[in-house]
Amino acid sequence: MFSVIIPGRPCLTDIVAVDAQPNGHATKYAFNFPLAPSFTEIIVFFLPGTILPPDTAAAIYVQFPGADFRFIGALANEKPSAVFQVQSPHLRSEPEEEDVMLDEGSSSTAGGMVTLGISIEPVQNVAPQLAALEAEKPAAAQSTGLVRQSRQQKEFTTKVLAQRIIGNAFNFLASFASPDPRHKGEEVVSLKTFRDWWTKFERKVDMDPSFLEREDPAAQG
Repeated sequence: MFSVIIPGRPCLTDIVAVDAQPNGHATKYAFNFPLAPSFTEIIVFFLPGTILPPDTAAAIYVQFPGADFRFIGALANEKPSAVFQVQSPHLRSEPEEEDVMLDEGSSSTAGGMVTLGISIEPVQNVAPQLAALEAEKPAAAQSTGLVRQSRQQKEFTTKVLAQRIIGNAFNFLASFASPDPRHKGEEVVSLKTFRDWWTKFERKVDMDPSFLEREDPAAQG
């Protein structure tokens, strides 16, 4: 249903269903990935054919090592992808990590693991969390977000990168979509097809790392 991209890392596809429902449709999912190397953004998006039940949203939570889950935003049928800003904890240097392991007799992996949780919840439960999250943003950050760069100053942002990656995936996967016999009016694609897309996408990046940064042909006129 979902996929996750951490900038600079391979696309995450190993989603785990956390809860089991009588109808066979889980409502809570999780991705686990290493904290290191550090990151400040998480991109989450629906896979083609994913449609949430009416009046629900996909609440996104993140849990860093030694901390509780924290709400960072949500997706919906009207907003099937988003870039979430996060602040990961300080990563110890290798000498610091070695000292900790010697002191504690620990053999754990440096940095630990991060869990990204996705919970399908009623919209009325998610809306207050979104409002509270918006209220937490510093006034300076909100005002800065209103500033628009000139065309000469425009930078290739992570949001644009995410949109183009998702668009590339959608265009490829849509050609392999087939009707879902269990849900009338919906289409599905196999996980193998998604993996095939990722293999081709990685090969294209290796051959031409800047192809996503060039002007979108659809925007030219």
